[in-house]
Amino acid sequence: MSATPVGWNTGWSPWAAAACLMVVLSAPAARAGLFDDDEARRAILDLRQKIEQSNEQARAAQAEQIAQLRASLADLSRQIDLMRTENASLRGQVEQMARDVGLMQVQMKDLKQGYDERLARIEPQKASVDGREFMADAEEIRQYEAAMAQVRSGDFAAAATSLAVFRSRYPSSGYGQSVLFWLGNAQYGKRSYAEAISSFRSFATSYPGDLRAPEALLAIANCQFELKDTKAARKTLDELFKTYPDSEAAQAGKARLASLK
Repeated sequence: MSATPVGWNTGWSPWAAAACLMVVLSAPAARAGLFDDDEARRAILDLRQKIEQSNEQARAAQAEQIAQLRASLADLSRQIDLMRTENASLRGQVEQMARDVGLMQVQMKDLKQGYDERLARIEPQKASVDGREFMADAEEIRQYEAAMAQVRSGDFAAAATSLAVFRSRYPSSGYGQSVLFWLGNAQYGKRSYAEAISSFRSFATSYPGDLRAPEALLAIANCQFELKDTKAARKTLDELFKTYPDSEAAQAGKARLASLK
């Protein structure tokens, strides 16, 4: 007895059997399609994960770069601030150096001026008095002129002091001859007759060839008359008449002597 396929005796038509057969045959293809979708979804998920990881890495790298850039900018800013501070310090030093140089220039100018003035006081200069020329330093000339100004003004006390100090300070001065004569006159002017006699006597003895020597002898006689020493005065006048008989001083002495008779 031959085997009969199951269902054939169930009353299915050949078309129903064919349909079942097609369903059975198409089942593997459907399973294959489902498998392909799962793989695609997993691939997409993996891709998304990789993209997220890549983005995260990129963001991390970018953040690190930004942090490094900020750190570099901060360091650059510090360096700029330091340079500004150093520049300000350098400017201050330069300005201070400029002030110091200016001060040194002023000091050098003052020192040079002081040196020139001291040198002028020490360095001899040509001077002249009573027709005689000689060398004298600036201070020597100044003191002589100051003393003579006192004589001309009639301040005989001050003049006598100044001329006496001059003789002590400059014993070998070219002004010495003139100073001694005017010292006697200043002493006579302030009525210091004994001192005047001493100065005039020294002048007449030291400089007998001076044109004022006769005047010095006449001044001595006048001082002696003021001191009531008539005998000494007559003796001095005799000396004047014998030594300088043709001088104006001798004529004045004769007139004075005649007035006493």
